[in-house]
Amino acid sequence: MLSVVTPAYRCAECIPELHRRLTAVLRPTAADYEIIFVDDRSPDRDWEVISAICREDPHVKGIRLSRNCGQHYALTAGLDHAEGDWVVVMDCDLQDKPEAIPALLEKSREGFDIVFARRKDRTDPWTKTLPGDIFGAILTWLTGVKIDRAIANFSVSSRAAIDAFRQYRERNRSFGMIMNQIGFKRTTVDIPHDIRFAGRSAYTFRTLLRFALQNILGSTTKPLILSVQFGAWLAGASFLYGAYILFQYLFFRTITVAGWASVAVLLSFFFGILFMQLGVIGLYLGSTFQETKRRPLYHVAEVANIASATPLFTPHR
Repeated sequence: MLSVVTPAYRCAECIPELHRRLTAVLRPTAADYEIIFVDDRSPDRDWEVISAICREDPHVKGIRLSRNCGQHYALTAGLDHAEGDWVVVMDCDLQDKPEAIPALLEKSREGFDIVFARRKDRTDPWTKTLPGDIFGAILTWLTGVKIDRAIANFSVSSRAAIDAFRQYRERNRSFGMIMNQIGFKRTTVDIPHDIRFAGRSAYTFRTLLRFALQNILGSTTKPLILSVQFGAWLAGASFLYGAYILFQYLFFRTITVAGWASVAVLLSFFFGILFMQLGVIGLYLGSTFQETKRRPLYHVAEVANIASATPLFTPHR
């Protein structure tokens, strides 16, 4: 059995075409299949369109969250309810081509548990790719793991890999980052990247920045280490400068009178650095506080063609 999980947010115009193309691909490909649309509480007609498709096609399941949680939370909700032996994850805007699914499955037959699509000739504008490339370079530097920006969520994974993913219940979550951490044998396949079928991306620079920050907080503690190293370097430089002043006074009776402007600038600069370091510590403390509350990642408001909103596979705690 093959499951396809796709989150939906302001994609009402894309969903019928995605359903048509997925059905055309999956019928000859899998003995049985299901398509799970997860409405991330879109303010548009997404749930209305999903519900209508569910009434016509028993292979389609719909999940509507109680509030807008974010793409990767919606994706987790879909994976929690997926029954397939193999699970395809993809976006619903048709930039991920459904016709590429057989190529991903064919590669998995070589013994891979996880096969990601590597976007060839990306069609996204530079205003979206440039910030992502910068973030990828920063995250690579912080984590020591090379981040390939040509890889997003489009993938096929075995049941074992998906069950492993579902054991990760932290709030700072990214499908790609978690799949990197769980191990298993993985590879990539170059897949042509298509233009968005309709509408525009819901990701703004602000949401991308917040997502990037969540990834950093959830993936590495290197910012804290850098903060300690900078503080040690600053303290050492201050000690050496103090020793130099004392040497000048003892041997040459030289007393340097600093100007008020330079003192004010230095104080402002170093207090700014101090507050930045405190801010980094505060972000990690805040993230820890959120995790220790162990609140649910999402709540399901409505379902279609699903007997219960309770996940079919209870995650290991």
